[in-house]
Amino acid sequence: MITAIHTFPDETGPASRLAKAVDVPLAAIDLHRFPDGEGLPRVAPADGVVAIYRSLWSPDDKILPLLLAADALRRRGARRIVLVAPYLCYLRQDVVFQPGEPLSRDVVGRLLGERFEAVVTVEPHLHRTLDLSAVLAGAQVEVVSAADALGRALTPVDPATLVVGPDAEATPWAAALAQILGVDSIALTKIRRGDRDVSLTVCDPARVAGRPVILLDDICSSGATLERAIETLRALGAAAIDLAIVHALFDDATQARLIATGARRIVSTDCRPNPTTVAFMAADLADALKRISP
Repeated sequence: MITAIHTFPDETGPASRLAKAVDVPLAAIDLHRFPDGEGLPRVAPADGVVAIYRSLWSPDDKILPLLLAADALRRRGARRIVLVAPYLCYLRQDVVFQPGEPLSRDVVGRLLGERFEAVVTVEPHLHRTLDLSAVLAGAQVEVVSAADALGRALTPVDPATLVVGPDAEATPWAAALAQILGVDSIALTKIRRGDRDVSLTVCDPARVAGRPVILLDDICSSGATLERAIETLRALGAAAIDLAIVHALFDDATQARLIATGARRIVSTDCRPNPTTVAFMAADLADALKRISP
């Protein structure tokens, strides 16, 4: 049983919603910075099983203070610590793509897994990783779907709506959201030649023509794949295109470019809060925390 949610000041909003959903206190982690840039977190007293809420976008600024805070919590009485990281970083570098590069997934996974007994995350960006617990040094892992939260935010929809995933990996997410909304789904076929060089095709173009579309993706950072997907769907006659994004890592310029390309609106979760956030994960994260071993 979780006794408290601890969080850093910049994530008080989503962490407080989670604490309310779990019905436990929210405790602040104060982060002092020395003149040379070193961080010194200070935590409240801890008891039993506690959770730290830290969504790991912009991870290089967050990981070391997070690890130090975990050490401080153990010294303050925590018996077990659960990391609630709705966005889990460094999973796309899951192989060494070019000589001289690190296997970032394993380096960061070991750092986190050795310091937390359990990790709760949302729709991790996995392509070649089959066992996330093994990456996280054997820590218990609870993976949460964003489909329910996005479904709540998007309801109601036109019964003719088609949920579209931008690639084969998105097929299960698109199907899950479509089932919640009571509509159909398909996935595009993607060929990637580089970060911004992507082409997309549709196996059955007739299914798109004249229908409103919800284009769903787990991560949007540069927006290149979604831009190509919007262009493809518009060329096939989609009546309107809304974007649903789990981890909205993009900046304002990317958001403006997606709208200019043809997106009617963009909705995203609070895994990475931004102006498009309308889907809140607290209830789903709270359910996952209840499944954590005591």
